[in-house]
Amino acid sequence: MKLYIKQQVFSWKDKFTIKDEADLDKYTVEGEFFSFGKKLHIYDASGVEVAFIHQKVMSLMPRYFVYQNEQEVAEIVKKFTFLKQAYAVNGPNWKVEGNFNAHMYRVFDQDNPVINIEKAWFSWGDSYVLDIDPAVNEVLALAVVLAIDAANEQANSNNSTNHNGINIKF
Repeated sequence: MKLYIKQQVFSWKDKFTIKDEADLDKYTVEGEFFSFGKKLHIYDASGVEVAFIHQKVMSLMPRYFVYQNEQEVAEIVKKFTFLKQAYAVNGPNWKVEGNFNAHMYRVFDQDNPVINIEKAWFSWGDSYVLDIDPAVNEVLALAVVLAIDAANEQANSNNSTNHNGINIKF
């Protein structure tokens, strides 16, 4: 199953829609404008919250938690490495490999790929294609990818100024 993410280019508050293969709105993601750390809410097409992502603010490395039905289902942690970026997904115990700066990576359950993420080039703003194994919890997969993207953005914010979760790019 494929999902398509098109993020808004000039948004002070994260808000974007995820579409399905039929180009129908499937999920909406909204961030909180004034919060300590990044907080993202994922809503289904009927407006019901299906997942919540919360950044742990006081952490050496970027760390995000995913909640479904008010239960923590995953923790995404950027690993401390020198040569390349790496992430651990605790909960489902997934491993993540690929080029995070190019937004081309895969998520594995043991040795089986469960999510493939690719950035769509030549588009206005950031557009991504998520190819999710049908046996995987689609909302959890989406939330994990969004948390990795937020952690990657935070890790690469050397040229940014961060004020209460707002990244201002120069």
